[in-house]
Amino acid sequence: MDNKFPGKDITDSDLKDKFPLSSSINKKKIIKIDNNISFGGDVVPIISGPNGIENKDLIFKCCEVLEKNNLKLLRGQIYKPLTFPYRSKKYYEVGDEGLKILEEVRKNFDVIIVSEVMESEKLELMKDVVDVFQIGARNMQNFPLISKTAKLNKPIILKRHFGCSIRDLLGSSEYALIEKNEKVILCERGISAPHTHKSTSRFMLDIQAIPAIKEYSCLPIISDPSHACFWHEWVEPLTLASLAAGAEGLMIEFHPDPRNAAVDPLQALNFDEFTTLVKKLRLIGSSLNKKIL
Repeated sequence: MDNKFPGKDITDSDLKDKFPLSSSINKKKIIKIDNNISFGGDVVPIISGPNGIENKDLIFKCCEVLEKNNLKLLRGQIYKPLTFPYRSKKYYEVGDEGLKILEEVRKNFDVIIVSEVMESEKLELMKDVVDVFQIGARNMQNFPLISKTAKLNKPIILKRHFGCSIRDLLGSSEYALIEKNEKVILCERGISAPHTHKSTSRFMLDIQAIPAIKEYSCLPIISDPSHACFWHEWVEPLTLASLAAGAEGLMIEFHPDPRNAAVDPLQALNFDEFTTLVKKLRLIGSSLNKKIL
């Protein structure tokens, strides 16, 4: 039955006509990042780091933790679409100055930088520093931004908006794919619900979206438990559940002093918690014939 009205159900017509490029009617895509790291195959990459890079000393310490855990994908956010426009000395993002810090990171560490772009005007500044562009949940349907970012032909992580269906997400991904950029990675980061389990928990991780997206799309799907639960004690079980559900990548937030982080201090793991989680992921990954990198 053809679905001619906005909704969340995905029909055969949708797969053929609405998002034919991201549809599961195509061969499963493997998004190669470097010679060892790819999304969509037997490797499950971990993208990790603080919510915002904050300063050079902090991000260098985080890079050292990545090196010790044999990980390369650094979450290096410099622009943040915070819910409210107000900033303070404690809660802030670094903005354009963060590009200089990321340049220092590139000189000193063998990392792959993943960073969010919020507006197309920043693409020219970011393109030589950032390896993988993230388009956040709030910009999931900012189609001009998706199209312009796609034209750089760099990998894109497209996060599902917390109020949007999988159908909406696949429609948004089509705006990148139609620009001849096939390096699109989808991300589940939690959905809005009438009630959650804790007053500070804004979203609920939609675990079943992981196998559902794998059923309907040829694109890799990763999970961001940190932003979904907004509570550090739940990050580990939700991360392990995401891997078991078939997530083809994971985004995990960690920080040297989480409760004093400049952005979202409730959700980040500390260094020891993060290292312990990586060890558990590798144990589970081996039983699933998946390599955690």
